[in-house]
Amino acid sequence: MTHPYEDMGPEAYWKTAVAAPGAHGLTGLWSPKFAIKPNHRIVTAGSCFAQHIGNALAERGYLWTDCEPAPPYLLGDEARTFGYGVFSFRTGNIYTPSMLLQWLELAYGARDEVREVWQKDGRFFDPLRPAIEPNGFASEDELWAARQSTYAALRRAIETANVFVFTLGLTERWHNRETGLEYALCPGTVAGEFDAEQHVFTNTNTRTTQRSLMRAIRFARSKNPKLNVLLTVSPVPLTATASGAHVLTATQYSKSVLRAVAGMAAEGSKHVDYFPSFEIITHPIFRGMFFAPNMRSVVPEGVTTVMKHFFADQTRVFGAPRMGKTRKRIAAVVPKGEEDIKCEEELLNAFAA
Repeated sequence: MTHPYEDMGPEAYWKTAVAAPGAHGLTGLWSPKFAIKPNHRIVTAGSCFAQHIGNALAERGYLWTDCEPAPPYLLGDEARTFGYGVFSFRTGNIYTPSMLLQWLELAYGARDEVREVWQKDGRFFDPLRPAIEPNGFASEDELWAARQSTYAALRRAIETANVFVFTLGLTERWHNRETGLEYALCPGTVAGEFDAEQHVFTNTNTRTTQRSLMRAIRFARSKNPKLNVLLTVSPVPLTATASGAHVLTATQYSKSVLRAVAGMAAEGSKHVDYFPSFEIITHPIFRGMFFAPNMRSVVPEGVTTVMKHFFADQTRVFGAPRMGKTRKRIAAVVPKGEEDIKCEEELLNAFAA
């Protein structure tokens, strides 16, 4: 061998790995570090796209775990409207690594609780998940009781899970200047009142985003040292940006940072891995075929392709799983299409001209 390129396999060359097989012939996009078995307790959280992964695992017979199931009087679509069965706990979308860290620290009492509540039309809204109750809570006491239930569910999820799948969605965030509390959405959009002196916008860079993500992973694994973390990046573009940039370039910035950070988190760790759902949906070789006409929503064929690669590469590396008599814990109702996916950020569309 006169140089390293002489001894590389076909997967290392664009000609043989991409151009020749084409979009529908790609293989080996992922070399998973750890097996994800049907009997493993799998919990999911993050941006909208995490719902697709949880639902696909449940439908395949894997033990996607709902740690905060809906009460018996809420069924099907109505349960999902109230945030049940969407993720493994009723946090709503967790778009940023810093928001994940905040939820973890609050759930375990590692951060002081900020008793901030938003109001609208005499109803009360949780600033960490303002869309979780479409019409708000009837009282502050009801709001805080519901928050405590979610804290308990989050603790159960982290402490009992084998695999935590977290989908990174945004770098843009809003927080309170005085208390440091990070919000799920900008105050005033769904409920509450916007105060330019108190409510601060930040667009985190690679260094800040990585720091938050690593702290969140270390925190979760301190509660469950056997926990494996699988990171993905949502391919769904931003609904809106407060950065001052065009939403297209703002999206590219955000996703680039998140992809880099996810890769750095997985590098050198046997307990943290990255799955390339972002690349599968957005890469030019697929020519946008996995996006709906709005060029934002991911069509079912895209989700199917993503999960085809997920299961194929798990099988390639670890062998075909033994399904056995796995007891499924599926969502309250599996979404039939993108319109059923719960994405709180899309509420910002209401303010588009």
